[in-house]
Amino acid sequence: MPEVIVIGGGAAGMMAALTARQEGADVTLLERMEKLGRKIYITGKGRCNFTNHCTLDDFLPEVPRNPRFLYAALAQFSPEDMIAFLEREGCPTVEERGRRMYPASQKASDVTRVFEHALRKAGVRVQLNTRVREIRTEGGIISGVTLENGTVLSADRVILATGGKSYPGTGSTGDGYAFASALGHTVLPPRPSLSALVTKEAWPSQLQGLSLKNVELSAVRGKKRLYRERGEMLFTHFGISGPLVLEMSCHLDEPLEENTVSLCLKPALTREQLDARLLREIQENPRQNLAHMLENLLPKRFAALFPSLCHLSPDIPAGSVTKDMRLSLVDGLLFLPLTVTRFRPLEEAIVTRGGVKVSEINPATMESKRVPGLYLAGEVLDVDAHTGGYNLQIAFATGHLAGMHAARS
Repeated sequence: MPEVIVIGGGAAGMMAALTARQEGADVTLLERMEKLGRKIYITGKGRCNFTNHCTLDDFLPEVPRNPRFLYAALAQFSPEDMIAFLEREGCPTVEERGRRMYPASQKASDVTRVFEHALRKAGVRVQLNTRVREIRTEGGIISGVTLENGTVLSADRVILATGGKSYPGTGSTGDGYAFASALGHTVLPPRPSLSALVTKEAWPSQLQGLSLKNVELSAVRGKKRLYRERGEMLFTHFGISGPLVLEMSCHLDEPLEENTVSLCLKPALTREQLDARLLREIQENPRQNLAHMLENLLPKRFAALFPSLCHLSPDIPAGSVTKDMRLSLVDGLLFLPLTVTRFRPLEEAIVTRGGVKVSEINPATMESKRVPGLYLAGEVLDVDAHTGGYNLQIAFATGHLAGMHAARS
């Protein structure tokens, strides 16, 4: 019976430990925090959007970097398999907007509880408040781990599932990067992904808390389009956030100032249709000031601010708006530029971009190509996806594949 040690008790680690045990291995799961699945508790705003109920063909386009690396893992353990696992373990699920899957109870704790019960029932040894100092090798092959207190645990295989560096309060402090690097792996610098963005312009702070729906956000770099989608966004005291912004952040390259970001407030209208709409509003409300008239097109707070963004006075009577002024408003409504200067801190990002280079990992098994007996799973790898349950599914699928092959090898 192979001895397997799993480092990290998050989504990937718990799935890896459970799968390895079910495949016949003797498994020890080491978690540095006082409980398992700390990051799961905060996903989906505490409701745990644990996967996305989509096909493999629909899933891979939601992964901006290295999607093909995940093909085998997702084919072996699909979103359908994850749903079936929870249902089988007594956790009913429900599908919501955008094929997002949640526990029917709307409690993330129920997902963690399923894993805790399954691990206990399977006979996995779980050691909490246990931090690893190093992964040990003999002759270039995995031999076990040394704990922070000096204790040596021997093992035939080690699965590294320590997560990234976002939300360090959940235990994701980047330990796995140091372990992998010490064993000869290339670690791409960790950066924020699914992150809010800081803007050079100060005006978004004047709209702090305002949410816009059915708008379009786009980003280009030179002649290359990086992103263009419709949805919802939010203005904050530092810049912009919300679903569209978080997703766009996955596609932006540094230096961020070289990306041209723009907001289209009326994506359903052509330039001609919008001009005709403005002309009609002006003709019907000639005595209203411009800001008041624009309340028919924009939220009140935004309407008061918008004329100044087009270099116009908000107090000018609508009837005094010239054709050139009107076209300036049209331009602003269709293409409002924003200068993104930086991501919010990595500690605030939903997931980490970067990590262990996937070309150094066998995608069919999740085993290291450099250190026999070392497997890697989850956010420690350089793979991240959009919001919607994709990142947790990646953790579950890579953990499952790693656990399966660690036990069988």
